[in-house]
Amino acid sequence: MIQQYPHQQIRAVFDKTTIRVYQAYSDAIADSALKNATFVSPPFKMDRMTWIKPSFLWMMYRSGWGHKEAAQKRILAIDISREGFEWALAHSCLSHPESTMNQGDWEALKKNSPVRIQWDPERNLHLQPLPYRTIQIGLTNEAVKKYVYQWIVRISEITPLAHKIHMLVQAGDLDRAQHLLPTERPYK
Repeated sequence: MIQQYPHQQIRAVFDKTTIRVYQAYSDAIADSALKNATFVSPPFKMDRMTWIKPSFLWMMYRSGWGHKEAAQKRILAIDISREGFEWALAHSCLSHPESTMNQGDWEALKKNSPVRIQWDPERNLHLQPLPYRTIQIGLTNEAVKKYVYQWIVRISEITPLAHKIHMLVQAGDLDRAQHLLPTERPYK
């Protein structure tokens, strides 16, 4: 039976207090984050937008399973407070104006929103697009500071897991690969 999903839905690993997001970084940033249990500047750049992704497979698509480039070779699972995640959603705007919104209104909204939301096609094990969307959340300014100094509960490295799943996909063992995926459920 094929599972049906709404066109846009946040699916993630979460519990009563945290939600997991993923990011991919260079060795320098990943080593520092794991050592300090948060991101430290330098090497992390506080003045840049940082994108967090609750979808494991979308992160694999973005980073090429950690093989795409040196700047994205280490995959981190970051558990953040649900309070912080919900603050981000409440203080966001879409990264592009809706078709019914005029450009000036969108520019004003964007200027006053420290968070961008983007809905991109979810991915399957072959990293091919699916017909429904998953959320990417871009943090900037105040939101980056809150993320780094308040929201992060735990950072784990999952690069070996990503490589193992990728190896299984390449070998055609999709059942075992699927079994290793994090269990992402509709966020509520």
